Amino acid sequence: MTSGNVHQAAQVVIATILVIAALSVASSVFAPVAFALFIIALVWPLQKMLQGFLPRLLALAVSVIVMTVAFVYVGSLVVSAFGRVGRWIVADAARFQAFYDQVTLWLEGHGIAVAGAWSEAFSVGWMLRTAQTVTGRLNSTMSFWLVVLVYVFLGLLEVDDFGRKLKGMRNRAAGALLLQGSMETAAKIRRYMLVRTLMSVITGILVWLFARAVGLQLAEEWGFIAFSLNYIPFLGPLVATVFPTLFAMTQFGSWQAVVAVFACLNLIQFVVGSYVEPRVAGSALSISPATVLFSVFFWSYLWGVFGAFIGVPITIAFLTFCALHPSSLWLAEIFGSPQKDAPVVDGEPVTR
Repeated sequence: MTSGNVHQAAQVVIATILVIAALSVASSVFAPVAFALFIIALVWPLQKMLQGFLPRLLALAVSVIVMTVAFVYVGSLVVSAFGRVGRWIVADAARFQAFYDQVTLWLEGHGIAVAGAWSEAFSVGWMLRTAQTVTGRLNSTMSFWLVVLVYVFLGLLEVDDFGRKLKGMRNRAAGALLLQGSMETAAKIRRYMLVRTLMSVITGILVWLFARAVGLQLAEEWGFIAFSLNYIPFLGPLVATVFPTLFAMTQFGSWQAVVAVFACLNLIQFVVGSYVEPRVAGSALSISPATVLFSVFFWSYLWGVFGAFIGVPITIAFLTFCALHPSSLWLAEIFGSPQKDAPVVDGEPVTR
């Protein structure tokens, strides 16, 4: 490798680090923009359809109202489910503490010492503080979503103008690449969310039916929680499996029942996530599982829960644009599944 190549590689690494640092430090600026673009990609087909027979502003108002009502309704159900579970934890704190003491004594009796720091960190008090923290963050997201709503409102107004600007760019190749990348990204994100929503509904219903069948308390709440957390790959299903299992420990008091609950919940997640979902999604969204997991952890590190939710769509967008340029095509080939045929924009193929 020549000194020029080393210098260029060092510049790329430094620029990447600076961009990541900026995304983290200015998360309050970039996260709402990313979510707004994500929502615009989902809502735009409705907006475009309504503009066919309604005035532009009226179609925009209807689209925003439909989007807001859907988000508020689903969000209220999920928040209510988490809130009821939190209240149940507070009401049965004594039983959780007694069960925790039993587990501690059993571990120490079998030669597994439980350190004091561990005991202080994972006590009932820790569970209560965690529940309060989650509730507080849910309440503090209102300002975040208001900013996102403003961005969505303004963004939907400019989608047509933005498309015309890209087509009218002096650099036609760059304009065609940006336009094609935006269209492909939006289509893939819509398909991803459609599949993810369908799988979340199926998972939530199966978890609810299973909880009702075995007599697990808060069956409806566990169904809603499984539905909502399934939007976060890997981490969401893990939490949606572990929490009901912990509650089953205190309710049934039998290790056989607890193991059965844990095994059945994992079976539901495995069948839906590893067997049904790949066959429904097809190969259009095929991303390496390691890439999906890295996306969840990476963006959750930068933007918290919001990053965990939107990490995979951002990765889909990144790989889609990488597949449209020869210098970055290798990234899409390694981590994604780019189309073999070159895309065509306005009758002209985009060079890869």
